[in-house]
Amino acid sequence: MDATEGRSLSAEERELAAVPLQQISDDEQAEVDTAWRSELRRRIDDIESGKVDLLDADEVHAQIRAELAAKRKWR
Repeated sequence: MDATEGRSLSAEERELAAVPLQQISDDEQAEVDTAWRSELRRRIDDIESGKVDLLDADEVHAQIRAELAAKRKWR
């Protein structure tokens, strides 16, 4: 399929055609999984050691909404 043919596909057909391009090999997936395990371990260690504080999601969302509302007033 060339670029011209690709443009004639529906959005759903383009999405399905892209699936093979988004897949990774087993070796690549293992590398990704290892990296995520390391990242999760680091984050857990930061929480358990007190290096970072957990925030209440509802409070964070309220703060973000307030900040966005304030920015809209200045537009």
